[in-house]
Amino acid sequence: MMVSRRIGAPAGDIFRILADPGRHPDLDGSGMLRAGVSDAVVSGVGDVFVMRMYYERYGDYEMDNHIVEYEPDRRIGWEPRPGRGHPDATVPGAAWGHRWIFDLLPDGAGATVVTEIFDGSRMPENRRTEVDSGRAWWQTQMDRTLERLAELCAAR
Repeated sequence: MMVSRRIGAPAGDIFRILADPGRHPDLDGSGMLRAGVSDAVVSGVGDVFVMRMYYERYGDYEMDNHIVEYEPDRRIGWEPRPGRGHPDATVPGAAWGHRWIFDLLPDGAGATVVTEIFDGSRMPENRRTEVDSGRAWWQTQMDRTLERLAELCAAR
């Protein structure tokens, strides 16, 4: 599933926000992200950033986000895995296999088309079915995320 939005900012400015986990709660449209555990900016594939999260069913927990795609000013993606406090953290193979990807395509002077992608192609069938049943909710949250990203860029 994916959503796109044209944002009035250069791709490099947008990428810097996306590569900084400390900024993610500011752009999160779901309301689940609370804070980054560390303040290290992502610098390449293999980096891991940890986010504090809240979901009513689980309460407070962490997700360990493994960078799987990194092309400066063009594309960044991570694969979340259950972390501290998540009920699946100690279950072998509990990672869902989904990825969050942001694709940036320059669109004229000072503008970029940003596409947020939820890639569930590696997820087990039962998890894919669960996500598909909430597709409208996910799409709304992704739209909100891109709206917030545009607001952050406008405020710079």
